[in-house]
Amino acid sequence: MPPFDETAARDKADDQGAAAALGELPVWDLTDLYPADDSPELKADLESCRADCATFAEKYQGRLAALDGNGLAEVVAAYESIERRLGRIMSYAGLRFAQNTTDPARAKFIGDMQAQVTDLTTPLVFFTLELNRMDAAALEAKIAGSPALARYRPWLDKVRALAPHQLSDELERFLHDQSVVGSSAWVRLFDETMSGLTFEVEGEPEPMGLEATLNLLSDRDRARREAGGKAVVKVLESHIRLFTRITNTLVKEKEIEDRWRKLPTADHGRHLANQVEPEVVDALREAVMAAAPKLSHRYYALKAKWLGLERLEFWDRNAPLPESDERLVTWEDAQATVMEAYRGFSPKLGELAEPFFGSGWIDAGATPGKQPGAFAHPTVTDAHPYLLLNYLGKPRDVMTLAHELGHGVHQRLAAGQGELLSHTPLTLAETASVFGEMLTFRRLLGQEADPGRRKALLAGKVEDMLNTVVRQIAFYEFERRVHAERRGGELTAEAIGAIWMAVQSETLGPSIHLGPGYETMWAYVPHFIHSPFYVYAYAFGDGLVNALYAVYEEGLEGFQDKYFDLLAAGGSKHHTELLAPFGLDASDPSFWDKGLTLIGAMIDELEAL
Repeated sequence: MPPFDETAARDKADDQGAAAALGELPVWDLTDLYPADDSPELKADLESCRADCATFAEKYQGRLAALDGNGLAEVVAAYESIERRLGRIMSYAGLRFAQNTTDPARAKFIGDMQAQVTDLTTPLVFFTLELNRMDAAALEAKIAGSPALARYRPWLDKVRALAPHQLSDELERFLHDQSVVGSSAWVRLFDETMSGLTFEVEGEPEPMGLEATLNLLSDRDRARREAGGKAVVKVLESHIRLFTRITNTLVKEKEIEDRWRKLPTADHGRHLANQVEPEVVDALREAVMAAAPKLSHRYYALKAKWLGLERLEFWDRNAPLPESDERLVTWEDAQATVMEAYRGFSPKLGELAEPFFGSGWIDAGATPGKQPGAFAHPTVTDAHPYLLLNYLGKPRDVMTLAHELGHGVHQRLAAGQGELLSHTPLTLAETASVFGEMLTFRRLLGQEADPGRRKALLAGKVEDMLNTVVRQIAFYEFERRVHAERRGGELTAEAIGAIWMAVQSETLGPSIHLGPGYETMWAYVPHFIHSPFYVYAYAFGDGLVNALYAVYEEGLEGFQDKYFDLLAAGGSKHHTELLAPFGLDASDPSFWDKGLTLIGAMIDELEAL
């Protein structure tokens, strides 16, 4: 999914004329997962998983250490089979819900499935706990004597990385069972509150939802941008006590669990899950924060000049340039543009992308109740990915298609690794998506002869990169400071707002005026609630792709084959091993300068224009 930002918001107003102009938009066919929510196939999978979880525990609990390598490999394969079937059930429930989050029947179905899966998987909790208690030398001997088990080494290494932070079996079972009424309940409260907000926008005839209101911040009319910005902060201010309570509770809950698990920092668990060293992320953060004056400060100063303003207000940050292309892009044209870019890189990339179109793998329309934004969901390795879009025919929507299609191709290639090894760490998960965007952008830029539209294209790409790199690292820095301050006691809305304003000022620079009310704008960012410290993965992925693309443009022999090998590895290799064939090393502090230099070069070109 693309990083959350105001530019990702989409207006879902019921405009039949505009919708018709886009052409026929594809809709998901979820029967590849299950025929219906009450189908015998789904019920049979639930019951077989319930029985298999109980049998698994009865057969193997307390006995793992006594098994030889091949025996342990059989246990891991049995666990993988259960995970695959449960993944199919939850993928189906989640995708149906995403199509219409306001449908009570779909909400009940996903809630019921979550509760049943949590209940029936309780017997499995022992498995990873027992693996982590196994003597390291004994496990190495098992792996050495069994090629079948050796294949699972990357997954075993990931599981055992959490061993020092493991609690007692009883506490781990408690946390597993309690999850549905702990943090999950607060996250659900946040989501339900956000989806229920309405905004009275000056000049608009009807109250608007959050997405439609945020969409005004990229409107060509400055008065509408201002009205949208003021409406957002007014509503956030009226709910800030609730959002402050949710944030305080979730951050404190995390601090308690981290303390019990003896995690050294609030973001350490995310680093472990991402299979990335803390010093690598620190190098990225420091490089981006240091580069902000040369990148975002400089760019927004240019933008203020282009718009004829002394400085930008916060609602002007995503304003389109006067030269921006406002033409509506039909779905057919969007598909052709992206597929031409993909095929131009490699016919194989085109072949991998082709089945998404016309097979019910994409749900593109911006329909009532549909989950906002965009994502690519891999489902399970014996099915296929599904892409969700809210396509309205804007040029940015074409880039979103290129982004999500990249995810889908990545997920198809990685599926060959199997259920436990196909999932790519977040730090690498954005590789194919951002690369697909870059391919599409370069093709569009190369075909554009008009100087004004070329400038607008280039500026749009710079803004996307600033939102993906500088802004997401600013989000990460905000989270670091909030979690650190919360350890000293409960935070007021004013205290959280002060941290937000300090970080935003550092990264956006003096050419943007962060006026009254902007101190509440942290409250609507879902990543802070759903996935703490997730955001740095966007900057990691963008920097990695910028470095990769530079190698591609330099003409590295066999680049395409090396690239497909990287994607097909899924989560089976560490980032150092995956990048080595390209002569890249993310642990080298200078690595991140390559991507930041590319952004700087684009701003140089804009200055010249």
